[in-house]
Amino acid sequence: MSHTAHPAGQVGIKDVARAAKVSVGTVSNVINRPDSVAEATRNRVQAAIERLGYVRSESARQLRAGRSRMISLLVLDMGNPFFVDMARGAERAVRAAGLGVMVCNSAQDPAEEADYLALFAEQRVRGVLLTPADATGRTIDGFRRHGIPFVLVDRVAEGGTECSVSVDDVTGGTLAVRHLLEAGHREVAFVGGPARLRQVQDRREGALAALAAAGLPPEALREIPTERLDVAAGRDAGARLLGLARRPTAVFCANDLLALGLLQSMYAAGVRVPEELALVGYDDIEFASAAAVPLTSVRQPAARMGALAAELLLEELAVDAGAAQVKHSHRSVVLQPELVVRRSTLTVGHR
Repeated sequence: MSHTAHPAGQVGIKDVARAAKVSVGTVSNVINRPDSVAEATRNRVQAAIERLGYVRSESARQLRAGRSRMISLLVLDMGNPFFVDMARGAERAVRAAGLGVMVCNSAQDPAEEADYLALFAEQRVRGVLLTPADATGRTIDGFRRHGIPFVLVDRVAEGGTECSVSVDDVTGGTLAVRHLLEAGHREVAFVGGPARLRQVQDRREGALAALAAAGLPPEALREIPTERLDVAAGRDAGARLLGLARRPTAVFCANDLLALGLLQSMYAAGVRVPEELALVGYDDIEFASAAAVPLTSVRQPAARMGALAAELLLEELAVDAGAAQVKHSHRSVVLQPELVVRRSTLTVGHR
C-alpha cells in the first residue's frame, strides 16, 4: 500500500495515532515511556512514526514543562576567534550536562543585545551566558525581571546580583605597555573602541598605569579610537597612524583583530614591524602566531572562561531545580592574563 508523504513539520501526534490505530495517549507513552507499552503496539507506533516522518515538537514539550533545554550564549562578535573559543568551552560544559547551546551575536550593538534578551525571555531559555554590549546595564536590568538565571562572561558583575567570569584587563593593558616601555619606547599609540565597552576602558586604564609607573605623562599614550574591534577598523586606524606628522614608535591594540588590520596597513605602506613600529595585540587568538610577523599579544584563556561561566550557570540551575546537594552563591571569578612575546616587538629599540 502506498502512503502520501507528509512534510515533517506538518505531521502531528494525532496523525501518528490515526495511522497506528491507537490513542494519542498511547503514542505519547511510546515517545516518552516506551517500556510502559506492549512490544507489538510499540512497534506499530514506531513504524507509523518512521513512515510519516513525525518529529516531536520540542518547543511544545518545553512550554508544557515550563522550561527549555537550551542555554543561550550572547557574545559581542562571532567574527572574533576569541569568542569562538569561549563558545567552545561553554558548549562542552553545557552539553556534558545534557543541555544545548544557542550562540548569538550582538555585533557590539546594545539594541541587538536588547532584542536577543527579549527573544530569550519569550523562548523561556533555561539560562543565559552574556558578554554585555550595553555599558549602561539597562538591558541587563530589564532582563532580570524575567527570573532567568544568567552569568556575565568577559565582564565583571557589580553588586553581587549575578555571577561573572572575566580577565583582569587592567593588568593586561599594563603588561602590554610595560613590555613596550622596557623595549625603550616612550610614546605609544592606543588603538581601540568602542570606548563604551568596559574591556576597552580597562585595557586603556592599564596602559596609562604602565606609563605612570614609568614616570611618563598620560599624553605619552596617543589615542586612535575605532568604532569596532575588527580587522577593517584596524586597517583604518593604520591609515590614520601613517598620516600623523609625528608617529609613535609603538602601538598597543585593544584586540588582535585590530592589530592584524594595522599590521596589514603597515605592510602595504612599507613600514617595517618591528624595526620601525612595535605592535602588541590582545586575546592571543590563533591567527596572532600565524601572522606574517608573529604578533606579541596578551593572552586570555577564552575556552576556560566559557567553561567556568557555564559551570557557574549550571550550578545555579541545579539549585533552582531543587537539588539539595548543590550550594550556590553569586561570585565573580577574575582570571589573570599572560603576555606572549613574539617577533612584532622582539628586536625593536627606541627610534
